[in-house]
Amino acid sequence: MIVVIAGVAGSGKTTIGEQLASRLGWTFADGDSFHPAANVAKMRAGIPLTDADRAPWLAAITAWMDNIIASGQSAVLACSALKRSYRAELLGVRDQAVMVFLEVSREQDLARVSHRKGHFFAGPLVASQYEALELPDPAEARVYPVATADQAPAQLTGEIIARLGIG
Repeated sequence: MIVVIAGVAGSGKTTIGEQLASRLGWTFADGDSFHPAANVAKMRAGIPLTDADRAPWLAAITAWMDNIIASGQSAVLACSALKRSYRAELLGVRDQAVMVFLEVSREQDLARVSHRKGHFFAGPLVASQYEALELPDPAEARVYPVATADQAPAQLTGEIIARLGIG
C-alpha cells in the first residue's frame, strides 16, 4: 500500500508523512526530492511551476510508486497533488495507493512557509499553490476526506491510521 499525504506547500505533508511512515514502519519519500534541478531553481527564484514543469516530476513519482508496488513494499509519499489531473495520474491505475488531503488556512499556510529555513519553496509562491489548487471532490476515487492540518501531528497521524484502517 502507498499512502499519499497531499496538500499545498506548508500544509504539513512532510511532517505527517514522516510520522505516519515511522509509526507504520514503512518507507517515506518526499515529493520535493523528485523535482528536476530546473524546477527547484525556478521555485528558488520565486517562479511558480507550470503543468509542463510538473510533468517530469509526476513521471518520476509514478515510476517510484510503481517500483514500490512491484516490490510488494508499503510506503508513505508526501506530494502536493494540487490538481485532479495530478491525483488521477498518481492514483489512477494504482489500486494499492490512497490519498489523504491536508487542509490548512491560507494565513496559517503562509506563516508556516515564511518560517521555513533553507527550503527552496518561499512565501511568495504560496499564492500560486492556491491558484492551482482544485480541492478534492467526494467522487474522486481513493482520495479520502480532507483532514485538517491544524491538529497536533501525532493526533492527525492517529486519525489517518484509524480512517484508513491501517497499522
